[in-house]
Amino acid sequence: MTTNWDDKFLNSDTPTLSGDKSGFTALGHAGSDSYAGLETFPNPGCLSVAYESDEVTAVCPVTGQPDFYGVQVNLFRTDMLVESKSLKIWFRDLHNKGIFCEGLAVHIRDTIADAVGLDEDERQEQIQVTLTQKSRGGISITSVA
Repeated sequence: MTTNWDDKFLNSDTPTLSGDKSGFTALGHAGSDSYAGLETFPNPGCLSVAYESDEVTAVCPVTGQPDFYGVQVNLFRTDMLVESKSLKIWFRDLHNKGIFCEGLAVHIRDTIADAVGLDEDERQEQIQVTLTQKSRGGISITSVA
């Protein structure tokens, strides 16, 4: 018996827009008052999922000046996925973090890997973070973790 994707998705524990929020804290609530950390849900069968944002900021740990970033997070064949609103709120909460671009790429990778349950070995194969610091002083930096 073959199950098509729609049947598999609609019968899974993965929440749909019209269904129960399945315990999500931030999803369906305005603002970040309901933020409870990175929230996850079971992967309905995607081989890969890419999350992108050009609204990530942090500060230089030496000068305290803001750094602006574009980020792409790719998850490959993970059992769990990140709920996008919780990710957006988490990215926004990085704005006061004093960290260099290279360290921020690793921090993002490790935090998301922990949230979706990847161990150290799985991180090498199942998650990739590309962080591009927007030009300041004529220099852009791209870090891949």
